[in-house]
Amino acid sequence: MVKDKNNLGIDLMKPFLKWAGGKYKSIDKIKSVLPSGHRLVEPFCGSCAVSLNLDYENYLLADFNQDLINLYKILVAENQHFINYAKSFFTEENRTSEKYYELRYLFNTTNNIRLKSALFVYLNRHGFNGLCRYNSKGLYNVPIGSYKTIYFPELEMKNFADKLKNAKFVCQSFEKTLQQANKRDIVYCDPPYMPLNTKSSFTSYTEYGFELDAQKYLAQLADDYYDKGYKIFISNHDTELTQSLYKKSSIKSFDVRRMISANGTNRGFAPELIACYN
Repeated sequence: MVKDKNNLGIDLMKPFLKWAGGKYKSIDKIKSVLPSGHRLVEPFCGSCAVSLNLDYENYLLADFNQDLINLYKILVAENQHFINYAKSFFTEENRTSEKYYELRYLFNTTNNIRLKSALFVYLNRHGFNGLCRYNSKGLYNVPIGSYKTIYFPELEMKNFADKLKNAKFVCQSFEKTLQQANKRDIVYCDPPYMPLNTKSSFTSYTEYGFELDAQKYLAQLADDYYDKGYKIFISNHDTELTQSLYKKSSIKSFDVRRMISANGTNRGFAPELIACYN
């Protein structure tokens, strides 16, 4: 497997998807607080940066984005065959604005899951700032980005397919995923973050959003499961509200450099936390 090294010289596997709020740059912080266990459960698996870089016997990886889960299932099932198929869309002809919006329309209208999964990779790499966003009708609506070169993540996709070939991928709510966890599991939650201000929210990750009530409900569930003896960890922005929501936990605070922001220009450090219910 091809790996990168982070600033601490630790070998890391890079996710093949660009991902707002992805944990690739925070792996050392997460690894320092997550204990060993039988299985890692992620109700918000996102780019799977955490599962790629932590070693557990088993993985239950869930997300509410059906397109994402379909992509992961096909990739681990077909491995290099699907990688080659996805790569076929990364041509010079398909780099134009006209072709991007044509393929985005195809993504939003096709019922062919394999095609849609390959187009998900294409849109992720060609779209603005690597965002994943849907409108209220469930249509992917990220505009084209402006890039001098487009990188096809062949090695990263291969690493993913090899490392997580035995993981269980499911599209379902975080409540249902928590219900499927047991006390031997380590549960790591990476929900869409609470905004640092009113202009920095990514709640349109799916057409259903992830608003304040959902944040509160997740925190309440973490409290309840912790009382029953479960080990749960939650990442979020470090704000007065999240400090209050997770007051029952042990909170680890740190700063992380933003790699993707709403306007594509704000890439400074942001205060984050991990709430540790263990």
